[in-house]
Amino acid sequence: MPKNFKQEVIFTLIMAGLMVLVMAGYNVALSDGFTSGYIVEVLMGYPVALIVAIILDLLVVGPTAKKIFFNHIFKPEMEAKPAIIGVCISVLMVLGMVTLMSAFGIIVTHNFSGNLLLTYLHTWGFNILMALPLQLIVVGPIARGVLGAVQRHDEAAVVPDAD
Repeated sequence: MPKNFKQEVIFTLIMAGLMVLVMAGYNVALSDGFTSGYIVEVLMGYPVALIVAIILDLLVVGPTAKKIFFNHIFKPEMEAKPAIIGVCISVLMVLGMVTLMSAFGIIVTHNFSGNLLLTYLHTWGFNILMALPLQLIVVGPIARGVLGAVQRHDEAAVVPDAD
């Protein structure tokens, strides 16, 4: 877990950056297939989706997921296995982000044809199927690995020289 604002920003940029990129590619492929304009379409929507995802992560989903976890799920014995805490919070984060970013995707693509509720549930279901394993198996470990390296660097920089 990030221990200060700098680490929170780095962790969030990596996590959101990779998740948004892969999920944007996934959703474009689902809706339009792999056309000649696939890469351009993914990259065109990426900056706005990334900004929205970072804002939602830092201001809404992150604090809410941590509050839910620590108020309703956390047990003191979990402290012995911090990985369990990380996985639980990651699952809650994915649920929150998929819930909000699926709505964002429907809004920006103007995908309002037919039954809006069914369109949203379909989108949410397909997104959760991709986002959860992506987060737990690929992006989460990458982001935590980089965060660990940053934390080791920060700790080494604080240790005074022995004269």
